[in-house]
Amino acid sequence: MKKEKINRKLFCYLYLKLGNIYEAAVKAGFPPDTAFYEGIRSLQMSSSQRLIKQLSEVIAPMRRMLIHSGLERLAFGNANDAVYLVFSEELPSPSQISELDLFNVSEIKRVKGGGVEVKLFDRQKALEKMFDYVNSSSSENSAISFINALKSPDYLEGENDND
Repeated sequence: MKKEKINRKLFCYLYLKLGNIYEAAVKAGFPPDTAFYEGIRSLQMSSSQRLIKQLSEVIAPMRRMLIHSGLERLAFGNANDAVYLVFSEELPSPSQISELDLFNVSEIKRVKGGGVEVKLFDRQKALEKMFDYVNSSSSENSAISFINALKSPDYLEGENDND
């Protein structure tokens, strides 16, 4: 019973992160054949609903930081592990593959003749998105500051002076 409770808590976190009931349930340790059902069942539980609400209050402010750091990894990260994968004589074992940093990889496929093709995310696009993102958050903060200034008692008092 204790393992199931841990799985349900993990499911709540993963559901918030992934947004996919089945995937979150499988990653939380539920068997694939009942994962979707267990995920739905978990979402119906009031304890899970409370936990999801609490977690979302903690996670939401961190999303901006996560987006920014993800864009930084795409723009400035290295491709050493992808190069290793392309030039290795033999396919690495699953445990070796799980240790590789393939964050910058957008696509991997086998090509005719036994080779491997690895496509990386476009660094320039990542930099442009980072620039847009930083500017949008600055604009958002400026807009919020402007609205707060309009709401301030000093501004409202000054408005009455012109009547």
